[in-house]
Amino acid sequence: MATVGEARGVVYVVATPIGNLEDLSPRAVRVLREVELIACEDTRHTAVLCQRFEIATQRVSLHAHNEARRIPELLARLAAGASLALVSDAGTPLVSDPGERFVRAALEAGAEVTPVPGPSALLAALVASGFATRPFAFAGFLPRKGAERARELESLARFPGTLVLYEAPNRAAKTLTDLRAALGPRRAVLARELTKRHETWTRGVLGELELDDPRGELTIVVEGPSDSPPADVPEPADFAAEAARLLADGRSTRDTARELAARFGLSRREAYARVLASLE
Repeated sequence: MATVGEARGVVYVVATPIGNLEDLSPRAVRVLREVELIACEDTRHTAVLCQRFEIATQRVSLHAHNEARRIPELLARLAAGASLALVSDAGTPLVSDPGERFVRAALEAGAEVTPVPGPSALLAALVASGFATRPFAFAGFLPRKGAERARELESLARFPGTLVLYEAPNRAAKTLTDLRAALGPRRAVLARELTKRHETWTRGVLGELELDDPRGELTIVVEGPSDSPPADVPEPADFAAEAARLLADGRSTRDTARELAARFGLSRREAYARVLASLE
């Protein structure tokens, strides 16, 4: 395959860190240094990344509000033999981020499009959820309201596997309520601030999950319907033994329930009840 220096008319779709800058690959750094132009969702955001890795490449904005008018300029660059990189603010471009129209236009114009894989909140949350990874469906951000949102939820309810969604923190509570109404009491995981200092995982059941901290972007993973292979359920004796060990170490009842809920895939309410029962 051609290298950046040899390529002509190539678009590199480059994944960038979703939080931890150590996740930017050496290949991504090299490509971003060697292309002639970086198309960014937000040039100010990408400037921080470029400064950190000493990337001096020219940057231009490409986002939802200017993509249509920016495309002819970028296609002209490609026609002249330039190599371009496409990045979003975080993660893999086009995954709930702008760039789809540009990539499609570049391919239609005969340019080569090459991915430079890397960080993705979608895959990070899926593989650490403990739920089946196939089949799975990525829903991105749900429509905010109305019939379109209702239709999307109805469609998700019919899907036979794991679901992955993105959500903003200020809309998370409503989305969790709507998911519970559409999908029933399925197990779910809330992954917040992935790869960052305050990364947190909250595991439980739709209808009982609560967001401890309303800050930070969320990835929501929901287990498939009840006809999926059941997960292992902890035996009461095993749970009681672990609860006794944690309590003996000085953990509070609430902290013990929180830890065992995450470990055994239970809702916090159920775990708390089991901890109390173990004390009787």
